Amino acid sequence: MQPPSGPPPPGKRWHTREDSGIRLDASLRWWHDDEPILHPKVIELFNASLVLDEAGRYQLRIGNDWCFVQVEGAAYEVRTVDVTPDERVSVRLSDRTAEALDPSTLHLDAEGVLSCRVKQGRARARFSRDAQYQVGQLLEEGEGGTLLLCAGQRKVAVPVALDALAAS
Repeated sequence: MQPPSGPPPPGKRWHTREDSGIRLDASLRWWHDDEPILHPKVIELFNASLVLDEAGRYQLRIGNDWCFVQVEGAAYEVRTVDVTPDERVSVRLSDRTAEALDPSTLHLDAEGVLSCRVKQGRARARFSRDAQYQVGQLLEEGEGGTLLLCAGQRKVAVPVALDALAAS
């Protein structure tokens, strides 16, 4: 459906696929026209429908319909951290997908929240409090204050300093 021609009524605006008025803020909260989206089923639908297009723009894709959305920080939330039978660390994301964690992409922000790169390194995911605790259970101190991510016999260095993690 095409928006009506002419200017929108006062206090309103026409929404298009390119200018949907939908955004995901840095704390992973959904908004529409600066009003919070609060319904849990809408939030879950938006989380599950968020995709990154070939040009690096975020879209909501629901059935045959889609629109661009503004993402202010991480696009996904790491909800759970698992160790797979082959001793690899896997993350489950807010879009209901799971993928291997690339420990080299772990980053600790100024607020003490971990994030990592996902979707072949094209997007950022912010750890929930539970997921951050879960990954913390897999960390051990290495030589010289380095941190190691340990899954079974497998140990991989992570680019987060122990003192930075302890300060958060």
